[in-house]
Amino acid sequence: MFPDLLPALRAQMPGVRGRLTANAPLAPLTWFRVGGPAQLLFVPEDEDDLAHVLARLPAELPVTLIGLGSNLIVRDGGVPGVVIRLGRGFAQIVVEEGHRIRAGAAVPDVKVARAAQEAAIAGLAFYRGIPGAIGGALRMNGGAYGGETRDVLVEARGVDRQGRVRVYSNADMDFTYRHCGVARDVIFTQALFQGAPGDPAEIAAAMEAITESREATQPIKSRTGGSTFKNPPGKKAWQLVDAAGCRGLVVGDAQVSELHCNFLINRGNATAADIETLGETVRARVQDTSGILLDWEIERIGVPA
Repeated sequence: MFPDLLPALRAQMPGVRGRLTANAPLAPLTWFRVGGPAQLLFVPEDEDDLAHVLARLPAELPVTLIGLGSNLIVRDGGVPGVVIRLGRGFAQIVVEEGHRIRAGAAVPDVKVARAAQEAAIAGLAFYRGIPGAIGGALRMNGGAYGGETRDVLVEARGVDRQGRVRVYSNADMDFTYRHCGVARDVIFTQALFQGAPGDPAEIAAAMEAITESREATQPIKSRTGGSTFKNPPGKKAWQLVDAAGCRGLVVGDAQVSELHCNFLINRGNATAADIETLGETVRARVQDTSGILLDWEIERIGVPA
């Protein structure tokens, strides 16, 4: 348990409208279902509420953002400072003229794909294959099945650590592979996407093909965190992991998936330490066998127990 920040912060932010919870469990909010608590969890009501709080938080207090928890390890000791999770106030989808879709950062990627399909907008079906929310797609240039966020983004909105609302063009985002160059303390709140005219039936078929591919090749019904390591240039991470003899490797109750060895799974009672140690073991073995040091794609936050 962390020291309770709530009384002091409430006194500094009398106008806060969102939910503040001291020592809030984070494990239930992650797909791995592991990890310790947030010292303080804040779920803002809307963008104005988020800006109000960020502008008034002490500068020395750490701020960490989490999304749907699909690509995240929360370490067992929990996360000091303020953890922010966007909720219903950031979950709107609007279809705009010119084959565009505006989506809040808390909208699951799959819902953007579905909204585009229903509106006969092509080019966004790849979001069906990304198990996260739009905020994460912006931060990591999320992509799958031949598409990436940088291919379709017009602009993004966000709030910086000083509480200022900012708008970023596609070029401002400084996208590279699974990376965005915008300062880490900016919390994205909304995105505007550009699609193209499409046939709803054809788009639906493409999305169904993505669904079938994921179900056949990925352990999506397990407690997992999605792709664990980034693909090195010209290589596939899963092939390097497989060649290093790591398919099925176990640490504690964490295991490298037998189905897709760029996925780690919690078999039921793994700790965050088990999962992270397993990942580091895989990285070491891959480096020994191939000379390539894999980069984590999964975000890891917090402190050890």
